[in-house]
Amino acid sequence: MTTLRARQAWATSFVSRLATLKMRDTFNPYADVCPIADAPDAPALRRANLIAQLTACQDTADAVWLGREPGYRGARRTGLALTDEMHLDQAARAYGIRSFARATRGTTMSERTAAVAWSLINRLSAVPMTWNAFPLHAHQHGNPMSNRCHTRAERVLTDPLLRELLDRFSNATIVAIGNDARDAVIALGVTPLVVRHPSYGGQSEFTSGILAAFPQKQEADLFLI
Repeated sequence: MTTLRARQAWATSFVSRLATLKMRDTFNPYADVCPIADAPDAPALRRANLIAQLTACQDTADAVWLGREPGYRGARRTGLALTDEMHLDQAARAYGIRSFARATRGTTMSERTAAVAWSLINRLSAVPMTWNAFPLHAHQHGNPMSNRCHTRAERVLTDPLLRELLDRFSNATIVAIGNDARDAVIALGVTPLVVRHPSYGGQSEFTSGILAAFPQKQEADLFLI
């Protein structure tokens, strides 16, 4: 077990370095301000969200769920992988955190992948750390409110941070959600548990793969969504 101060120090350092990343046709949630949706201090709020999550998870998470990259309706807005604004309060309760901040203005947005992920997390005995193979929101050129798959060349530039996170959670099971996350982890010499991505008809296989691998709560202990 590490001390709270040590967990916070590592999380703050990790997020500070994450905030320095800048690439063409990407949005860095921890450094960039979206002129359409963000509050003026949005990057700082998202950094604080991620620092709180990383601090809470380091000695408790039995798994790291690894998606592909942030989506424009989810982690681009919240700073938390596989978590949209509709599930910020549920995530805070799950991690034992007072609250996660909303960093955007206007209508609260939902993301299907996040909804599927948190409906399943709600059923598990332990809450996983959530992260992505590529930590920036990759979008089509000229269309920041779109999603695209990151390239291998882009991902390689961020691999040192992914490696550091995997090393920090070395006692946790690494769950690769989909083939892109699988390839990213294997490229770093780590063998993950691979589950189907819940998008494009994969929800049933994703759910069955997770429930087969991790213990569930008793029904009376489930969070209300």
